[in-house]
Amino acid sequence: MLPRTLTAVLTAAVTLAALITPPARAAAPRADDGCDPIDPAACLLPFPNNWYTVRDPDTPTGRRVHMRTTLRNASGVPVAPDEWNRADGFSPGSMLLSRVPGVDLARSGAAPVTDIGASLRPDAPIVVLDTETGERWPYWAELDANAPDARKALIVRPARNFQEGHRYVVALRNLRDASGSLIEPGAAFRRILGPTLPASDPLSGRQRAERRVLDDLAANGVERDGLYLAWDFTVASREGLTGSMLHIRDETLRGLDGRSPKFQVTSVTDNVNGLIGREVKGVVWTPSYLDKPGGPPGSAFHRGPDGLPARLPGNDQAVPFQCEIPKSAFREPARPALYGHGLLGSEREAGAVDVEQMAAEHGFVFCATKWIGMADEDIPNDLAALADLTHFRTVADRLQQGLLGFVVLGRAMTRGFASDKAFQNDSGESLIDTGAPLAYDGNSQGGIMGGALTAVSPDIRRAALGVPAMNYSTLLNRSVDFGAFGKALDASYPDKLDQQIGLGLLQMLWDRGEADGYALHLTGRPLPGTPPHRVLMHTAFGDHQVATVAAEVEARTIGARVHAPFLTPGRSPDRVPFWGIRRFGSSYEGSAIVVWDSGSPAPPPTNTPPSQGRDPHSDPRHSADARRQKAIFLTTGRVVDVCGGGPCMITP
Repeated sequence: MLPRTLTAVLTAAVTLAALITPPARAAAPRADDGCDPIDPAACLLPFPNNWYTVRDPDTPTGRRVHMRTTLRNASGVPVAPDEWNRADGFSPGSMLLSRVPGVDLARSGAAPVTDIGASLRPDAPIVVLDTETGERWPYWAELDANAPDARKALIVRPARNFQEGHRYVVALRNLRDASGSLIEPGAAFRRILGPTLPASDPLSGRQRAERRVLDDLAANGVERDGLYLAWDFTVASREGLTGSMLHIRDETLRGLDGRSPKFQVTSVTDNVNGLIGREVKGVVWTPSYLDKPGGPPGSAFHRGPDGLPARLPGNDQAVPFQCEIPKSAFREPARPALYGHGLLGSEREAGAVDVEQMAAEHGFVFCATKWIGMADEDIPNDLAALADLTHFRTVADRLQQGLLGFVVLGRAMTRGFASDKAFQNDSGESLIDTGAPLAYDGNSQGGIMGGALTAVSPDIRRAALGVPAMNYSTLLNRSVDFGAFGKALDASYPDKLDQQIGLGLLQMLWDRGEADGYALHLTGRPLPGTPPHRVLMHTAFGDHQVATVAAEVEARTIGARVHAPFLTPGRSPDRVPFWGIRRFGSSYEGSAIVVWDSGSPAPPPTNTPPSQGRDPHSDPRHSADARRQKAIFLTTGRVVDVCGGGPCMITP
C-alpha cells in the first residue's frame, strides 16, 4: 500500500495535471495513418496485431514492430513509436483488444474469469490458436467495466502466457447482443471475407494479409461462417524481451571477474531491537547504462551502434543498501538473502517488522536496495510517463538498471561483505554464511519484480514471492493502489478505449523489467548463464492490491503447483478453482503457489479493485506459519504443509 506521504504527493500531482491538461477529443484515424481498417473504433485495434509489424530477417521472429501512429494525449502530443518499434513482437502476456458494439459476453457464451475452461470448448465464440502447435490457448474475456458503453473494450486475457516467438490467430465468431441477436461484422471485414478485391481497392492489401489467418483458422476447424473479426499477432522472442537486461548483467559480471563489487559502509547500528543485532547501511557501485550521470529518475538507456545498452565513460550507479542482521547470527552465521520492497518504496523496508521476524526466527541476513524505476524517488517521473506514454521508456530502462543493482548487491553479500568488520562479530568471524546459496524474499511489488530478478540472477537458487503476480496491464485496473495514478491517466488519456490500448503498449516495455517478460524462464528453460530456480508464491485470497488472478496466470506459466485443499468449499466463485494448475498435498519438491485466506470477500470478476471487507494483502507475511513455510523452502527447496492438512487460514 502507498505510504501516506507518497499518497499526498500523488494527489497533489494529479490535481495539478488535471488543471493544466486541456480536455481531450478523440481524433479519428486518417486513411494514411497505417491503422488497421478491420476495427475502426480506434487506431491500433485490434491489438496486438501483425498489421503493425514488418518483415525483418535480422530478428529471431523474422518480424519487427512497425507502428506509424499510436495514441495522442489530451494535449495532442502523439506517442512516439520508436521504442516499441525495437521489438520483434508483442508481449507474451498481452491482452487482446477489440471493440464489438453491443456485445453481451454472457449471451455469446464467452469464457469469464470464473470459468477459464470454457475458453477451450469446440464452439467457444472466441478462439485463440497457436499456429505453430495447433494448440487452442486458454483465456478469459471481459468488457472494460470502467468505460461507458460507447467505448468499452473487449478484453481477452491469456490464462497462461503466450509462447515466445510464436504466431497466434484470434477469431471472434457468433457474438450476440443482449437480445440474443447475432452481431454482424463491420463493413470492412465483410468485404475482406467476400470475393477477391481488385488491386486498386484500398482494402486489397488487407484482404491478402488476412488470407493466411483465415486459412489457419479453417485448418483448425474455424470456418468463415459467423466470423465477426479475425487477425494474427507474433509474440516477441526471448532475445527481444531479455536481450538488453542480459547484456548489462553479463558485461558487468565479466568486469567483476569473480570479485566482489566495490562497496562502502556508511552506517552501523548495534542492538537495534530484540530481534536485530546489527543494521548496516551503505552503497554498492555498479556500472550505469543510463544516459545521465548517476542514472537519476528520467534517465533512459544510452544505446550503442548495435542497439544494446552502452555505458557512458565513468558512469556509475550508486546502489544504496540496508542490511538487517539477526542476533542469532552472532552465534551462528545467518544465510544471505535479498529482500524486495513494495510499491514505490525503498531499501528501508528491510527494517519492517515482518522482515525482522523472518530474519530472527529463521536465521537470515536480509539486504535490500531500491527497485529504481518504481521506487519512492521515481514518483514524479512515473506520473510524467502517464501524462505522455513516450516517456515510459525511462521507467522500463530504470527497472532493468534496478535489476542489475540487485544482482550486484547479491554478489557483494556473498563475495565481499564478509571481509568488512561491519559484517563480522567481535572475533572477526563473518555473520553471513557465505557457503549458503543466495535466497530472495520480497512482497507485493517485491513479489512482482522478484520474479524477474530470480529469472536473471546467476546466484539466487530459490525465491519466496509474497503476494505476487505479473503483468501490470492486468493488475492496474484491479488494484486499489492505482486510484491516484488512474486519475493522472484520466487527465492525459481520458478516452477509456485509448487507455486500454495504452496499457497494452506499456506492457510491451514493462516486460523488459518485470516478471511478465521473464516468466517462461523463471523455473524451467533458464536463461543463458543462469541456473534453474524454484519459487514459492504466497497469495492472499481477496487481495485488494495485487490481483490473485494474475498470480494464477504466473503459476500456470511457470508450472507451479497449488497447495490443496486451497480454500474452504464455497469460498471461490470459480467453476473450477485454480483451473489448469496441478495440485499437491502435504509436501512437494518444486515451485508452488499457496493461498492464504483471512476471510475477506472474493474479488470481483471484473477489471475493478475489491471494495468490500478488509484488505488481506499484508497478512501472509505477518503469519508465523507462512514465514516458517518460506524458511523451509528457501533452505531446502521443499514446500511443506504448515496448515494441518486443510486450507491455509489466517486470523487477522
